Amino acid sequence: MGDPWMELRQFTQARIALGRAGHAVPTQALLDFQLAHAEARDAVHFPWDIDAFAGQVHDLGEEAVILGTSVSSRSEYLRRPDLGRALTEASRTRLKNLQASAVDVALIVTNGLSSTAVERHGIPLLQAIVKGFRSRQISIAPVALVANGRVALADEIGSVLAAKLAIIVVGERPGLSAADSLGLYLTFAPRPGNTDAERNCISNVRPPEGLGYAEATAKLLYLTGEALRRGISGVTLKDDMDTDNLVLQAIIELD
Repeated sequence: MGDPWMELRQFTQARIALGRAGHAVPTQALLDFQLAHAEARDAVHFPWDIDAFAGQVHDLGEEAVILGTSVSSRSEYLRRPDLGRALTEASRTRLKNLQASAVDVALIVTNGLSSTAVERHGIPLLQAIVKGFRSRQISIAPVALVANGRVALADEIGSVLAAKLAIIVVGERPGLSAADSLGLYLTFAPRPGNTDAERNCISNVRPPEGLGYAEATAKLLYLTGEALRRGISGVTLKDDMDTDNLVLQAIIELD
């Protein structure tokens, strides 16, 4: 009789049914594990070329503003999460001086815990998001690009811009099955002091293994529309989107 776990491997990237060589795993499974561990470490420490990314944002037809936190190094970013949650005074002043008109959405991008994710998927995802917002006449502020940021940074940026909604695209913590995953966090009425209970999250954006750009954007458009219409986000805003029609709606919205 065959091992039923072997059949399940086709449905997941999780490490199951690795086999056995004596009291250890087979050599190939060990080498795969070591490779995944190295890729996860590289994703964390890989430098994000934020200037080149800003140029690509301009190519999408959007203005980009580069901001900073008081984090001095990647090592400090890992040791001091609090420093990644607030802008420097110079960046805060720069944001205030943008003189941007009232907007629906403050859109932020940070490499977070995976620069690899932002470098690999950031621009294609932004392209889909911008196109989707334009189709819905949802106004956005200049795209804020911040190296070494944390999710809560969106609260301050959204508050300074007086945006109705803050959306941050962030490189997610890499694991041993995914080192290039992006997450999106949406918060209505952003302001310092908001908690994670006031946010909605779309996770694992990393085609082809994870959620695709169009599907993630369709989900984001749904949540954005509901948040703006109802004036809520987080645990009070349920994701009631019909997942059976998610791909179809993505194609319709972004075609």
